[in-house]
Amino acid sequence: MTSDPIADMLTRVRNALGARHTKVDVPASRLKVDIAKILKDEGYIANYKMAEEGARRLVRIYLKYTPENQPVISNIERVSRPGCRVYVGRKEIPRVLGGLGINILTTPRGVMTGRKAHKEGVGGEILCQVW
Repeated sequence: MTSDPIADMLTRVRNALGARHTKVDVPASRLKVDIAKILKDEGYIANYKMAEEGARRLVRIYLKYTPENQPVISNIERVSRPGCRVYVGRKEIPRVLGGLGINILTTPRGVMTGRKAHKEGVGGEILCQVW
């Protein structure tokens, strides 16, 4: 068991993109499903679905590529780690690449993008950045 399951998920996605895989499986949790939903809504992945392999529940993430076979996600990195949590208020939510990328935050109102959190007037923990 890893000490940081979110970092494990992001690393699996990053490695699968580098190897040009069409899909990647990650162990399921509600937070990982919420992150996959945001990535799909923002257009960074093609789709995701829940799958079961025996007793294990998985989130199967279908990766998205451009017509030139380049990954849509050029970088995905963890911001807040178990050893160093990063919390921000509504006014301190950073922009990723001048608005070209997204932050994914966990807030009192659920997991959402930095743009949506700013609009709703809430801050929270920055989980990761995607661009």
